[in-house]
Amino acid sequence: MARQRKRKGDPVTGWLNLFKPVDITSTQAVAILKKKYNAQKVGHGGTLDPLADGILPIAFGEATKTVQWAMDARKEYVFTIRWGVSTESQDAEGDVTGTSDARPTREQVEELLKGYIGTIEQVPPRFSAIKVDGQRAYDLAREGEEFELTSREVDVFTADVIGMPDADHTVIHVTSGKGFYVRAMARDLAFDLECEGHISQLRRTRVGQFGAATAIPLSRIEETEDPETLMGFLQPIHAVLEGVPSVDITREEAGHIRHGRSIVLLPHLIEAWQGQKSEDPEDRSAIAVCEGKAVALGEIRAGQFEPGRVFMS
Repeated sequence: MARQRKRKGDPVTGWLNLFKPVDITSTQAVAILKKKYNAQKVGHGGTLDPLADGILPIAFGEATKTVQWAMDARKEYVFTIRWGVSTESQDAEGDVTGTSDARPTREQVEELLKGYIGTIEQVPPRFSAIKVDGQRAYDLAREGEEFELTSREVDVFTADVIGMPDADHTVIHVTSGKGFYVRAMARDLAFDLECEGHISQLRRTRVGQFGAATAIPLSRIEETEDPETLMGFLQPIHAVLEGVPSVDITREEAGHIRHGRSIVLLPHLIEAWQGQKSEDPEDRSAIAVCEGKAVALGEIRAGQFEPGRVFMS
């Protein structure tokens, strides 16, 4: 019987609300943190462009099983469009593709943004991580390949002009759902306004419950040598599971769940769960929590918690 290979590193588990600086990729940020924490497994909850800064949720260990919740969460952005110049990548990194003396007024931008709120069709930027026949779109774009990206539905909940320091720049705040591209919005706004324009500054200020006020700058983490302080930056696995009701269980029950077995819940726990759950009668989801730590995601049926995704630490 083959021996199972032991993972390198420590079994670190939890979420880090990282404030990513500009000029590094999301993958590079993950690599830096994996080395800093000597962690066995690290991932992120949604790519942030190299030229963007802001919130990049980082999942360690068992928290990587909940990455999809961060990917699906509402996100907030503050970005600046520089008018008069369009670029190949819709940001300051790309080659210039067009220039114009036309400049929109604040009122024109505000009026146009009203039509961008709701469930809209959006074509992703050519410089994006979307795969086309197994290859990343940005690789094909850099190689000068011709290809088409199809539009897809995205949700935009709010879109407001929050500043216009001069005629060349407009600052916009957007709250969106998953799959939304700020660079695509800038491209489409410029087209609809018959102007040229690109993103000159972009910051993600929120991903679900991870906000800018509690984010930890990468530089602070890199400067920290005390292991206890580093671990103190991490949040529990269920920090990302916004809106999923929890049930408190005992250590003995946690042991049963970790072996894949369902547990019977006392009536007061079911009542507490019902008080937290959504109005959707089909939604049976719950998190089993023992002593402040998530044990499993699952469903409550017929008075029992049935584990689905189990966390081993």
